Amino acid sequence: MKFIIKREHLLKPLQQVSNRLSGRHSLHILNYLLLQVTEEHLLITSTNLEIEIVACVRLKIVHEPGITTVYTRKLLDICRYLPDSANITITQEKEKILIKSGPSRFSLNTLPATEFP
Repeated sequence: MKFIIKREHLLKPLQQVSNRLSGRHSLHILNYLLLQVTEEHLLITSTNLEIEIVACVRLKIVHEPGITTVYTRKLLDICRYLPDSANITITQEKEKILIKSGPSRFSLNTLPATEFP
C-alpha cells in the first residue's frame, strides 16, 4: 500500500471516525482504524462492535492499493502535528506503515487487517 494525500484531506475524516467512537476498548484492535486503499479511494473504518463508521476520501495519487490497520490516536496526532498544506506519503512495509511529509518521518506498527472485526 502506498499513496499520497494532502493533510487537510486526511485529517477531517480521521477526526470524524475517531471522535465518534473514541474511548478505551476491551479488544485492543478496536483502538485501531482499518485503512483500505483502492485505485481511487481511501476508506477509513472505525468500529466499537455496535456501530461502524466509514469515511471515504478520493485519492489523486495511488502507487499501490492495500489494506492494513493503524493505531487511531497515533495517526491522528501525527496528522495534527504536520503543517496545514503538507503532502503526506503513507507506505505499508511489512508490519509497519511509514508516514513521510517534508523532513518528517514516522513509523507506526500495524496489526493484520484480518484481525479487524
